[in-house]
Amino acid sequence: MSDTIPSDPIQPDASGPVLCLASASPRRRDLLASIGVSVEVSPVDVDETPRPAEGAVDYVSRLAREKALAGARLSPLPTLGSDTAVVCDGEILGKPEGAEHAAAMLRRLAGRAHEVLTAVAVSGPAGLRETCVAIRVTMREIADAEITAYWASGEPADKAGGYAIQGLAGVFVERIEGSHSAVVGLPLFETAALLRCQGVAVWGGALE
Repeated sequence: MSDTIPSDPIQPDASGPVLCLASASPRRRDLLASIGVSVEVSPVDVDETPRPAEGAVDYVSRLAREKALAGARLSPLPTLGSDTAVVCDGEILGKPEGAEHAAAMLRRLAGRAHEVLTAVAVSGPAGLRETCVAIRVTMREIADAEITAYWASGEPADKAGGYAIQGLAGVFVERIEGSHSAVVGLPLFETAALLRCQGVAVWGGALE
């Protein structure tokens, strides 16, 4: 990360957005708002197909970079792109294709630990800066009746790995080792550092 801070930082209490969020995720928007960063939302369309022999870290990092750069073409503001992947036994578990797929993923995750990777990239005056955070999540055993009821709630339909830790699936999670906010969608500690590097002030953090 560069030590050079833009001389005219964009303050979080400035009128209007101070950051372009290249994502439609309400969770990422809310996490940024929680640290005092107002955003303009500019979802981008990138190909999320993993490349041959591409590891999980490389995959989420590439998508975060591509989203940030695509969003930067739409806005003059510093732009943030991010991607989160649930990884079990080295395999990336994407969004469920239906009830059976979701159930199979939850059965696979139940009673054991898996990894959640969240990559963040911010394009701005300091160029492109990025980070990737790994979190270990341990789930308890989950009964089939619970899995069925969870799918019926509608919550897991668009979630990587078929669950949302910030929602009803929180009762399935026995332990988290690492950043809770990273599992939700953005590691706030690391994201704040990237934003300060690009001259975007956050609540409670000096720029230098």
